Amino acid sequence: MASKPDHAPPSLASRVALVTGASRGIGEAIALALAGAGAAVAVNYKSRAADADAVRDRIRALGRRSIAIAADVSLAADVQRLVDEVRTGLGPIDILVNNAGIARAQKLDEITEADWDQIIDGNLKSCFLVTQAVLPDMRSRRFGRIINLSSVAAQIGGVISPQYAASKAGMLGMTRYYARHLAREGITVNAIAPALIETDMVTSNPNARPDVIPVGRFGSVDEVSDVALMLAGNGYITGQTINVNGGWFPS
Repeated sequence: MASKPDHAPPSLASRVALVTGASRGIGEAIALALAGAGAAVAVNYKSRAADADAVRDRIRALGRRSIAIAADVSLAADVQRLVDEVRTGLGPIDILVNNAGIARAQKLDEITEADWDQIIDGNLKSCFLVTQAVLPDMRSRRFGRIINLSSVAAQIGGVISPQYAASKAGMLGMTRYYARHLAREGITVNAIAPALIETDMVTSNPNARPDVIPVGRFGSVDEVSDVALMLAGNGYITGQTINVNGGWFPS
């Protein structure tokens, strides 16, 4: 008879994680949660160097190894440099959290082709580029955990813009594709679809109101990082979208 599973929090000791867009908000919370479970963590950022350094220092204060690396993950050359620097500084990447993204609320008649491309590149293309860059090491070692931060906007349309909703919906399709094709190689791929989480992006949007959430409040970043930590420690859940949405499902 199989032994009873150990339901203690996952230990990620000896694992190396890369969290994109980790200088604040959900990315910061996930980086700290992974470090708390024992992982070494690379903190990626685009422009907020001081914030990223502060997250790195908090991780090091936990006794974990950490580096902060500036890179625009919508650019292939930056992504390759980022992954190479993580490999050199911490080791091959075991856990990838595709969290980096951008959002800008716009009226329909104001959206240009350039606006569309910027959001699709920043949210969806970036997810593809970083995933492709980490896969060779994961496949050679037959281990990997990839976690994509999508959004409730992928399912209900959201309150930001059509290109934002499209980018987040695209992440769900990518998640299922990679999960199906990598399952036999020890690599899981899952998505988290948060609703309105209390971050700068949400609180600065006047259309984002807690009363649209059935539970009646914004979510916390820790309620998202709890799910990311679970997925990082689980080898049997793959191809799934975990909805952290306070009950806000499509009608």
